Amino acid sequence: MRYGTGGVGGGAGRGTVGWRKGFLGPVSGKAAWRTGVLAAAWLPFVAPAKASAQDRPVEAHVSYTQYTLENGLNILVHTDHSLPLVAVNAWYHVGSVNERPGRTGFAHLFEHIMFEGSAHVPEGDFDNLLESVGGTNNGSTNTDRTNYFETLPSNAVELALWLEADRMGWLLDTMDQTKLDLQRDVVKNERRQGVDNRPYGIASETLLEMMYPEGHPYRWPVIGSLDDLTAATIEDVSQFFRTYYAPNNASLVIAGNISARRALELTRKYFGEIPSGPVVPDVVAPDPTLDGDVERTVEDDVRLPRLYMAWHTPPGFSGDDAALDLVADVLGRGRNSRLQRRLVFEEQVAQSVSVFHSTRRHGSTFQISVTGRPETPLARLEELVREEIQALVSEGVRAEELDRAVAGLESRSVRSIESLGGRADILNYYYFHTGDPGYLRKDLNRFRAVSSEEVRRASEEYLARGHAGLLSIVPRGRTDLSAESRGQGGGS
Repeated sequence: MRYGTGGVGGGAGRGTVGWRKGFLGPVSGKAAWRTGVLAAAWLPFVAPAKASAQDRPVEAHVSYTQYTLENGLNILVHTDHSLPLVAVNAWYHVGSVNERPGRTGFAHLFEHIMFEGSAHVPEGDFDNLLESVGGTNNGSTNTDRTNYFETLPSNAVELALWLEADRMGWLLDTMDQTKLDLQRDVVKNERRQGVDNRPYGIASETLLEMMYPEGHPYRWPVIGSLDDLTAATIEDVSQFFRTYYAPNNASLVIAGNISARRALELTRKYFGEIPSGPVVPDVVAPDPTLDGDVERTVEDDVRLPRLYMAWHTPPGFSGDDAALDLVADVLGRGRNSRLQRRLVFEEQVAQSVSVFHSTRRHGSTFQISVTGRPETPLARLEELVREEIQALVSEGVRAEELDRAVAGLESRSVRSIESLGGRADILNYYYFHTGDPGYLRKDLNRFRAVSSEEVRRASEEYLARGHAGLLSIVPRGRTDLSAESRGQGGGS
């Protein structure tokens, strides 16, 4: 499973929450009620010895009640009276995918601005008020969504709902040039620290340019470009907010020591008068298929060469998405994975190996990154990676490998819902991606149903026969270590 931020198209923000992986890389009137179950005991899972993946009786579920206010705000309530706490988790269905060339970084910019005061909350009071009652809060942005989340004592839940409602409905009342300039400078500095002046920091942005054509909404990084942030005007950012930060483009989870009836009363009280926003424009995402391998070499202030290999894969929750998640685990998760064992321990040509299947709504990516040892030609690392992929295609996945991958995924699923914040976030996650907040049980069954042949075929179709983006990052003056130097004395 893939859940979180980062990678080719990766995330940015004050913080992150989640358990899915990714590199390429938060009204008055009647409400429509619906109840459901996100399968419920979060007990430690222990796989029975010699059991097949399909036999493991993992039940990791979170009960929920769902209703929709007349302004379109979707509400999900999970009740758990075991602790006097409540988690509030708001997802706005907007990310960098909703931006346009020349005006990038707005979703992440607003993630910062949303903490800087609204009509009835003076600047600085958002954090101060929550901290005064013992609460915590944060937010994150990725390509497809922005979320904000708080955990606080349940007797202070109204405070969190009031704060969230005020910035949803009345943020622009206090929007001015000073606030825009301040947060724009904060984001610029964040970019300098996390991208421009960080070893290998340019990798994600470079891969995006290699993998996606001009105009594709996944071509730019979540944090945006310095030029675009500088050029943004008050009207630019205000129009972006009016379009996307409205009840009809958001979902709110309230989880913990609160009844569904009380949660409905409070959401009507604080969010009910906020009007619906305009119809959200559809995302136009051109086909990013590569006609052939795309290669690039970047010299950076690094000591070790690193190779990135990335392939396009189907959108999340479609086609071979589940099989590719398991391929990633078989190839790169843990000391017993194929690439870790071959490159790091047997051949001893790599310092580390990382494998991710990064799931997105409008097309995903499969990525392998290998950090070589000093003087290791990246062409040699590429050769070994391709050998292991071909071995998976030729020999297939062993039963114990597939069982281990599914068991690990199940275990991570259980751990993800141990906290109230995790349960709140996963309800929003599944609602956003599938329309079904209770999709976790179906998701686990989706992975259990993947056969060895499906894993083998996915490896062949997308990795062995698919065209890749190949990025070599090498120490300055050492382009001889680049994968592009293959056949020239620098590689295989």
